[in-house]
Amino acid sequence: MNSPPSSPVRTAVVGCGTIGRGAHLPALAAMGDRVTVTALVDLDPSLVAATAEEWDVPGRYTSVEDMLGAESPDLVVVGTPPADHKGTVAASLDAGAWVWCEKPPVLSLAEYDEVSSHEGEGGPYASYVFQHRFGSGARHLRRLVEEDVLGRPLVGVCHTLWFRGPSYFEVPWRGRWETEGGGPNMGHGIHQMDLMFSLLGDWSEVTAVMETKARETRTEDVAMAIVRLESGASVSVVNSVLSPRETSYLRFDFEHATVELEHLYGYDNSHWRVTPAAQEEETAPQWWPPARDESGSHQSQLTGLLDAMEQGRRPAAGGHDGRRALELVAGMYRSALTGTTVRRTELTPDDAFHHAMYGPDPAAASAALARTETRAHA
Repeated sequence: MNSPPSSPVRTAVVGCGTIGRGAHLPALAAMGDRVTVTALVDLDPSLVAATAEEWDVPGRYTSVEDMLGAESPDLVVVGTPPADHKGTVAASLDAGAWVWCEKPPVLSLAEYDEVSSHEGEGGPYASYVFQHRFGSGARHLRRLVEEDVLGRPLVGVCHTLWFRGPSYFEVPWRGRWETEGGGPNMGHGIHQMDLMFSLLGDWSEVTAVMETKARETRTEDVAMAIVRLESGASVSVVNSVLSPRETSYLRFDFEHATVELEHLYGYDNSHWRVTPAAQEEETAPQWWPPARDESGSHQSQLTGLLDAMEQGRRPAAGGHDGRRALELVAGMYRSALTGTTVRRTELTPDDAFHHAMYGPDPAAASAALARTETRAHA
């Protein structure tokens, strides 16, 4: 059993880019006396210095290893590009620190499982930034589902329709299998897919198509799938970076009501809509809205993570719970690149897509995505 964290929790932030400065450090500051940020790490020493001055952080490093050896943090928050996640998370766990890492967790299921092997019984644990599941609307709907108030889930929609112009892909690590792991499935839609799974449970099979239609990228820029869940529900999943009217849209048709959430990068209770079946109209007002109105934010998730640290239990969005969306991404790539329906049970360590989202050959995967439309009409 890992020893309990210090009070306040000594925290290091790895990555002083936009997400570190704009989301992680504000969320940590909002924890008040529960947290003290003792160190920052970034390859750019000038960025470390400027961020440390802004947030009054004493420890300033350009090496994760040096920071871990000198600071012995209780918690490491990781906001680096995806290819760096595996090494940073594993090294932090080995040093005895809990970890909170940005999405996508890592680049493959094999990497995820390898990182998990560095966890200990009772901690330290790694969890991943899937903040949308922590808003009051999602929490409330999760309780309704668990208590079977709305009946069985039957039909779902999980669409992430965003827009990223050509300049977005000029950042060297974006749109490359070896550094980002994939396209909008990995970097964009993974948030809404995680929220769906946190509400409705595991998936069982997926049939997907995807293409590179309009962006200079080695991965897809749009993907579509039909996903069957173990509950029996069927869900339409679309992940796009080609959509000028951006929206994140989830819809779940239960036996007794339709529940919808439409937002872009965050929501509060006003973004949800519940439409009861006709026979349920008299009882429906007690279903909604939730008593509290809390956004799905980094701050909301961090509060739960600190509670888990104090109690020595695995936090939400870690372990199997943090793996499901990544697993679906692997299934979608396997389905699209092989032209088959993929069962979740097929993504075993002896399968190429367990080890890389592109399967056995990244060049072949990129070529297949670029010529999907031509092949379909051949």
